[in-house]
Amino acid sequence: MTMDNGERNPDFREDVMPELMILPSLLSANFGNLSKDVAAVEGGCADALHCDIMDGRFVPNITFGPLVVKAVNSLTALPLYVHLMIEHPEQYVDAFVKAGADEITVHAEACVHLHSVLHRIKDAGIRAGVALNPHTPLCMVKNLISDMDVLLVMTVNPGFGGQSFIEAMVPKIAEARRMAEQAGVALDIAVDGGIDTRSIAKVTRAGANAFVAGAFVFSNANMTPHEACSALRHTAENAYSAVEA
Repeated sequence: MTMDNGERNPDFREDVMPELMILPSLLSANFGNLSKDVAAVEGGCADALHCDIMDGRFVPNITFGPLVVKAVNSLTALPLYVHLMIEHPEQYVDAFVKAGADEITVHAEACVHLHSVLHRIKDAGIRAGVALNPHTPLCMVKNLISDMDVLLVMTVNPGFGGQSFIEAMVPKIAEARRMAEQAGVALDIAVDGGIDTRSIAKVTRAGANAFVAGAFVFSNANMTPHEACSALRHTAENAYSAVEA
């Protein structure tokens, strides 16, 4: 795995590099016609739908809860990846599992007993993930790398869609992939924030394989949601192929 400066990440192992995934974020969808936007990214376009849950306390915004996740689940066969940007996420795990979540990601900053929360999610039979805000170092989760299915690196400060990608997160993504490779874990490294066809190439080269994109997919004046997803996938695949070469 090489970085933008051409250097190769040490210990890169293709056998533990998961498949690339495009995850449109419903945060930027049209809630007045949600079924239309969900349908627009089906048919091989999206690998799952990303659901941003915000409580107005952990982040300065309020979005939606289990009822909307349940409604979306009735609209699509796509997996639903729920990102809890809330305080005390352990109190809501069961509600989101019941609503149809296929993956729940919690913030390390919001969990006093992160190991316990991860295993509560996994015991429910779904994927468990940990998200890190831009200022949070990877050492916070190093000892739990084998307990999670996905590590979500925030590439903006969470709370609102449409923000600009934080370039300083690229080395953090590379470090996360290196940490997973050294542990021999096929961990999904996801990125969330400011993902478009320019930033996705950078984060793919750094080692990310799962890409959350909201504004670029659902608020793109030049592409339909399906076209935007396809452009992201094409760019990521080309960036990864160049790395392998």
